[in-house]
Amino acid sequence: MTTLTWHDLPAHPTRWWGLAALRGMRRDYLGFIGAQQRLGDLAAQRILRERVVDVFDPALVRALMVDHADALVRWARGPEVFADLMGQSVLVTEGATWQRQRRMLMPAFTPKRVAGYAALMTQAAVEGLARVRPGEVAMDALYSHLTMDVISRTLFSTPIGQDTAAAAHAVQVLSETALGEMFWPVTLPDWLPLPGKAAKRRASRLLHGLLASHIDARADAHDGRSDLLGMLKALRDETTGEALSRQEVYDQCMVSFQAGHETSATALLWWSWLLATHPEVQDRARAEVDAMLAGRVPTADDAGALPYLSATLKEAMRLYPPVAAIMTRRLTRDVTVGGVQLPARTLVRLTPWLLHRDPRCWPEAEAFRPERFLDGAPHEIPRGAYIPFGLGPRVCLGQHFAVLEMTLIAALMLQRFHLSPVEAGPPEPRMAVTLRPAGGLRLRLAARAPQQPQP
Repeated sequence: MTTLTWHDLPAHPTRWWGLAALRGMRRDYLGFIGAQQRLGDLAAQRILRERVVDVFDPALVRALMVDHADALVRWARGPEVFADLMGQSVLVTEGATWQRQRRMLMPAFTPKRVAGYAALMTQAAVEGLARVRPGEVAMDALYSHLTMDVISRTLFSTPIGQDTAAAAHAVQVLSETALGEMFWPVTLPDWLPLPGKAAKRRASRLLHGLLASHIDARADAHDGRSDLLGMLKALRDETTGEALSRQEVYDQCMVSFQAGHETSATALLWWSWLLATHPEVQDRARAEVDAMLAGRVPTADDAGALPYLSATLKEAMRLYPPVAAIMTRRLTRDVTVGGVQLPARTLVRLTPWLLHRDPRCWPEAEAFRPERFLDGAPHEIPRGAYIPFGLGPRVCLGQHFAVLEMTLIAALMLQRFHLSPVEAGPPEPRMAVTLRPAGGLRLRLAARAPQQPQP
């Protein structure tokens, strides 16, 4: 069989060396990539001197991200932008540095270790939900507070306190800034009097000041605390015996603080909207929660015993993946996938938003059907078709943390409130680093009579 090349792939006409495409992606990234998908499972694009390929078939996605993982590195522009915001964390490093960081950090995020954070998660959620007054509620502010309080307690054993609103706003500013800068060849200095630079400086100062105050207060390397900061300081490389440097500890705290609350808050926002507009699903999930918990606060063990609630969260992340587009990769060598030889240095784009809505993999792809994720579902999910936390060696390190956090918060929410929509139409998805409802999300929360825990 004849092997095709990148030049044989379908592509839209290129205008102005691809610069018009950059403008289109900046304006509506998901719409632009959706037009690429209509060309086929592999679609080419030329931007300046770069060859780009979009991959839309789950089997080909898996072949690249798993079978040819050793041939992929992140496109340099992505790590440059995120390193500017979060430092040299495991999110952006490559090669031996990334391998060392990943190897050292994995013990801090195993399911068993994450289960130990469940009490901190529920404590933050119970206290935060107790302050909610029935009626119209700004759900983005609520979930940002809850998840930011969770990550603060998990990192530092300290509630976030009065800094929540300002810190949540700062994260959103930096998230939107990052997406905008991604489509420029370089990041212009922040001191320049350009639109958005002042807001970026203020947001960066606030977050760095907040984290530094917590970390500096724990300068003693042997304070004995079992929170994530204490664990990061105690980690040792099993190969060399080396500890993370002070800067590495700081950078890992920064990425945990920003990414650790943002993705969970975003997923919970869309989950809340979907349950509010599908009352039969909400009633079934609540009935499961009530039957399992009987009014008590959930534990880590309970989170694994709520299959329908878990399915609603998975289906929400299918329709609205918090990370709707995975950071672009670059091939370090020639690779053949799907009978097409892609040359070294080709840029590879993967878009969970489109993979998760492909009708070939998902019957009634636009519909909210949690049953897809229950045992005995009539349709098997193809491998590579569902990747809310990525795929391959760089799969999200915090996925177990996020899943546990979302499940516990969702259960506590359903125990306390009935959710209904305020607006008739669905929110418009707006992509920055995460996929959030444009303009926020308001729902009507009606308080439920509290259940009495069974003795």
